[in-house]
Amino acid sequence: MAVPKRKTSKSKSSSRKAQNMKKPIARASTSQSGAPALPHRVCPSTGTYKGRQVISVEVSE
Repeated sequence: MAVPKRKTSKSKSSSRKAQNMKKPIARASTSQSGAPALPHRVCPSTGTYKGRQVISVEVSE
């Protein structure tokens, strides 16, 4: 069984654990409405994707 030769320092272990932290969700603004939306998905406010109308969205006033 392998046994570590030296104690792992706090900076070494914390820098290794920092790679596993959650990252914030990347949001891009859409070209037509400017509303924030997830990349590679249909815009929830206009229903467009890559400049085409994909789904119909009801406007609530």
